[in-house]
Amino acid sequence: MNKRMIIGALLSLGLTGCATHGCDTSIPGSACRADYLLYQNDMLQAKLLINERRAENDELASALLERAAREDTTGEAEFYQAILLLRQNAEPKLIDARLNDSADRNYPLAIALLAQRAGVENHDKAQKYRTHYEKLDVATSGYPSFPQALIVVNQLISPAN
Repeated sequence: MNKRMIIGALLSLGLTGCATHGCDTSIPGSACRADYLLYQNDMLQAKLLINERRAENDELASALLERAAREDTTGEAEFYQAILLLRQNAEPKLIDARLNDSADRNYPLAIALLAQRAGVENHDKAQKYRTHYEKLDVATSGYPSFPQALIVVNQLISPAN
C-alpha cells in the first residue's frame, strides 16, 4: 500500500469527527471555528509527521497531538500518541492506556490495534475488541472493514514503509 493510500485512509478515518464539544463550527470568524480549524491542522500535521517515520519529527508530532487531545472527543489524538509510543518502544502499560482511552471513545483503529495486540496472548479479549469494532458506525457502513483497519494499523506501526 503506498503512502497516498495510507494518508487518504487516515484522513477519512480521522478528520470527520467533531472535536468542538457542541459549539457551532460553521460560523466564520468565531472562536469555536478557529479552535476547530486549529485542531484539524494539528491532527493533519501530526499524522503527516508520523507517516514520514523520522525520529526527529516525533517531538513536534507529540506536541501537536498533546495540544489536539485537549479538543479531541473522538479518541484520534490518543491513538496517534500510542503509535508514537509504540515506535519509541515505550512501556506497554502506557501504550495500552492511550489505546484504551481512544477505544473508549470508539476510535476504530485503536480498537483494531487492541484486538491485534490482545490476540497474541488472549483470544477471548481479541474477539471482544473485534465484536466492539463490528458494532461501530464505520464498520456497519462497510468502510473500513476490520481487515482493512488492520492493514492501516500495521502500516502505521511498521518500522519502515
